[in-house]
Amino acid sequence: MLKELKNHLENNLSFLKEGKLLIAISGGIDSVALAHLCYKLNLNFSLAHCNFNLRAEESDKDEAFVIDLADDLNVEVFIQNFDTEAYATQHKRSIQMAARELRYNWFKELAQQLNFHYILTAHHADDNLETFLINFTRGTGLNGLTGIPIINNNVVRPLLPFSRRQIEGYVKENQISWREDASNASRKYLRNKLRHEVVPILKEINPQLLDSFQNTLSNLNDTALIVEEQLSNFTQRAIESEDDLGITFKISEFKKVNNPKAFLYEMFKSYGFTEWNDILDLLDAQSGKLVTSNSHRLIKHRECLILTDLKVSERSEDSIFINEDNKEIETPIGKLSFTNVDGIFDVSKNTIFVDKDVLKFPLEFRLWKEGDVFQPIGMTGKKKVSKYLKDEKASLVEKENTWVLTSDNKVVWVVGKRADERFKVAKRTKNLFKISKC
Repeated sequence: MLKELKNHLENNLSFLKEGKLLIAISGGIDSVALAHLCYKLNLNFSLAHCNFNLRAEESDKDEAFVIDLADDLNVEVFIQNFDTEAYATQHKRSIQMAARELRYNWFKELAQQLNFHYILTAHHADDNLETFLINFTRGTGLNGLTGIPIINNNVVRPLLPFSRRQIEGYVKENQISWREDASNASRKYLRNKLRHEVVPILKEINPQLLDSFQNTLSNLNDTALIVEEQLSNFTQRAIESEDDLGITFKISEFKKVNNPKAFLYEMFKSYGFTEWNDILDLLDAQSGKLVTSNSHRLIKHRECLILTDLKVSERSEDSIFINEDNKEIETPIGKLSFTNVDGIFDVSKNTIFVDKDVLKFPLEFRLWKEGDVFQPIGMTGKKKVSKYLKDEKASLVEKENTWVLTSDNKVVWVVGKRADERFKVAKRTKNLFKISKC
């Protein structure tokens, strides 16, 4: 196996030979084998071990074993203790998911702080098959069936082409000791059920299962590249605009394709949506209809779909007050600046000029609310802000994030949209005041 791994690194992962590596090590057979193999190949590596404190004294014995292993291999070792159960409770995660998050977050911190180029994990071909089956049983798209990537950012899995049997054979042949985790035999976890009950039956049916599986993964990954290219081209056509409030997609582009639902799924699957029929119905729904996930909303607005983070819809009721001597203030939509000027120039939606003598300080900067009325500049009559936004065909997201600047409860400016006639500069104006958003 050592020779095969050496060839694999030379042909596919040659960059590891020159890098500073961090091996994630549990003390189990796979990660211990990886550490010994890297030692034999003279790679520059350190060990990183997580003590999740889930198995009482057994967790401490794993930690002690890893420390001894590092001493035997004459390499540096980093140990981190976690209160995994408390983290899982606090963040509403399963124990397995909590451990995964804690593990990878710490590895990334170590890599950044100590300049490790790559983090190595000991995932192998059997792990890949089990992950495939887990995704398959839970329901997934093409990406969920393409397996564990050998390289994912700075995480590298050099043992992925090798089977559990090969690893066990190498360890036994070289009389290498490791720690056995009793929980690996438990059937309460889906992965263990598949490992001990399903995979053996599949291997009995096809003794060359892993080879066949690798060919299947190769074919699926080739197909995924085609899909990715098509989706990239589609995305460029479909996105109309993108800003701090969200991403706007043209509905017409989804309707042009033969299977809109498939494109909707690929486009929005990473945002937590699950009700794909409801999302498909948005294409022909009335403006204002929406579908939500735990983190995002997809809103129908005229001939578009607007994707926005749920945080964007969390309206702040806090006002910001501006005194006469304020030159600049920070707001949720950028900076507002206030300047005394001698003339009018560069008028735009983001810059207005008003008669300072008409203003009453402090000014108030806040989200608009029902009942707000103003006199749009150039008009003789007043208009509700709600009616103005409707006439301007503002989307739900725009309405939720429209701010007003007021003086004595009178709207001076629907910020970034329209100033008020009552505060405009006139012939009688002596003190010109410039207000800008940037």
